[in-house]
Amino acid sequence: MTAYSPAEALVELMAPLVEGDGYTPTPLKEVSLVAAQRPCARTPLMYDPSLIIVAQGHKIGYLGDREIHYGPGQYLVQTLPLPFECETHASLESPLLGVSIRLDPALLGELVTAMGERPEDEDAAPVPMASVSMTGGMQGAVVRLLRTLQDLTETAAMGESRVRDVVFEALKGQQGPALRALVLHRGHYSRIVQVLSRLHARYAEEVSVEALARQANMSPSTFHQHFKAVAQASPLQYLKRLRLIKAQQLLVQDSSNVNQAAETVGYRSVSQFSRDYKRYFGTSPLQHRQEERAKQAL
Repeated sequence: MTAYSPAEALVELMAPLVEGDGYTPTPLKEVSLVAAQRPCARTPLMYDPSLIIVAQGHKIGYLGDREIHYGPGQYLVQTLPLPFECETHASLESPLLGVSIRLDPALLGELVTAMGERPEDEDAAPVPMASVSMTGGMQGAVVRLLRTLQDLTETAAMGESRVRDVVFEALKGQQGPALRALVLHRGHYSRIVQVLSRLHARYAEEVSVEALARQANMSPSTFHQHFKAVAQASPLQYLKRLRLIKAQQLLVQDSSNVNQAAETVGYRSVSQFSRDYKRYFGTSPLQHRQEERAKQAL
């Protein structure tokens, strides 16, 4: 019998499920497979709150002045939807293979309530995005999930409980306090999370730092300080990056033209939108849209 390393065992289970580069959906709405056969230079993006387990290849996230490495033997815990920059290390010989598990707020709340508060929650200074070493418990939970995905009947019967296992293991891990902070609603961190939720729901609206500070029940200076500590950007920088990433999704995934994308995300000036877009992504929105359309036509 061939002996596999933990990462090799995950690769063997993931490979048959992957349909190509990018994200492959699964019958479980929270779960998708991630693959890449080519490296990708550092580029802005944003993950939804999720767990990213990489079995092969390597990713580096850049958030403010932090470098966050995640590859075999690690998983990324993304508790908040923060714009950051990411580079991917992959090749045809050793493609990136991973699984993404979206964090469902209802499931997270149910598990945190069942587990109760922990002593480490009292003094926790939550970090919204961090790489965590795989434990035996997390490895086992991910293996069970991937094995379940091999069979549609088993997925229908046991899939949700397998996702629950993985999230439970994450709550027991190093990023458990940051995950529980989303549910416990305490302190400055919780108030910044509420502001971020509002920005994501209403990113196209006009907004002022003063209004956001009032929502957080803080003075503008205190709010700015705590917001930057969490998001690694000022409130207005964060909103600009959020709008640009939303615009990128419209240009790439939808049929929006540049003018429509700019207006949809809250820009009043298309020329200002184009300047900001090129400064952030390194290419103009029109050029980006044309390149993506050409790829899709191949």
